[in-house]
Amino acid sequence: MDQQQKPASGGFKKFIIAFILLVIVGLGATGIFYYLRFFGPNVTDNEEYLYIKTGSTFNDVYNTIKEQHIVKDTFAFAATAQSMEYPAKVKPGKYRLKGGMGNRAFINMLKAGNQEPVKLTIRGLRLKTQFAAFVSKQLEPDSLSIISLLDSVKYVEKFGLTTDNVYVMFLPNTYEFYWNTSADKFMDKMYAYYNEFWTPERKAKAQALNLTPAQVSILASIVDWEALHDDEMPTIAGLYLNRLRTGKKLQADPTVIFATGDFTIKRVLNRHLVTNSPYNTYLHEGLPPGPVMMPSVNAIKAVLDPQKTDYIFMCAKEDFSGYHNFAITEAEHLKNARRFQQALNERNIKR
Repeated sequence: MDQQQKPASGGFKKFIIAFILLVIVGLGATGIFYYLRFFGPNVTDNEEYLYIKTGSTFNDVYNTIKEQHIVKDTFAFAATAQSMEYPAKVKPGKYRLKGGMGNRAFINMLKAGNQEPVKLTIRGLRLKTQFAAFVSKQLEPDSLSIISLLDSVKYVEKFGLTTDNVYVMFLPNTYEFYWNTSADKFMDKMYAYYNEFWTPERKAKAQALNLTPAQVSILASIVDWEALHDDEMPTIAGLYLNRLRTGKKLQADPTVIFATGDFTIKRVLNRHLVTNSPYNTYLHEGLPPGPVMMPSVNAIKAVLDPQKTDYIFMCAKEDFSGYHNFAITEAEHLKNARRFQQALNERNIKR
């Protein structure tokens, strides 16, 4: 009897071993499945960034990821997101994508809001509308939301500025923002940068010139437009300050071109000089109400530290080098002007 029970006992042991092996294989397969779902590569390299707009829900994020083929397995992404409680913690922003990133790492980045800052480089934009359009291409707020603030009398009052001169608040430089920065927060941060630039020393220099910081920037915008070469800026700044100090109209061609709105003009004619605009310094004394372009920092510094001369007049050199002939007397200036006009005629530059 004992010998007959051994085969049954041996078979049972084999069954147990086989069952254990199946469990191990099953657990291993399950482990691999969950490992791949959480840690395995899923993010593609189809897009460099994922943009999540302010107010987005998980469904919005999921649809964007699906439409842009940001992950290989959307079901695995959604399941992992649910298990990690991401749907209740969606944060807007601009997120850099790395091909081969696993779901867990991807979702942890989104949950934490670890977005990549935007480096916003502002250079020489002439108009507020151009500035608003440029910013809207880099950050989430649209151009209309930015312009509406710049054109709001009540809003810009908090900066001590007007809708005409508020553009002086933006200085050419490279700034860092998060993509989802609101229009209002953007303005606040730019004003903070503006205040950092206007140190007590610079304010004192402006006061010594009998100018406010905003007026310095307005004059600097004219200097910047006139000067093709930075080394001539202090001379041009000194000339215009001489005209202001002696009560002469600035008679600056850039203000006339700005008043016409035609920035293709290469030769200012008499018909341009009568353009009816507060920006036309051939018609109106003093500075225009706002800048005619975004002035460079070098132009602002030139106004604050001008070259001291007796120059009252200037005219572009006839060699088209970008430099100017300066004069103290009107007679000398007229000679310089005739040489330049002749050079324009020889090149057939009529407007």
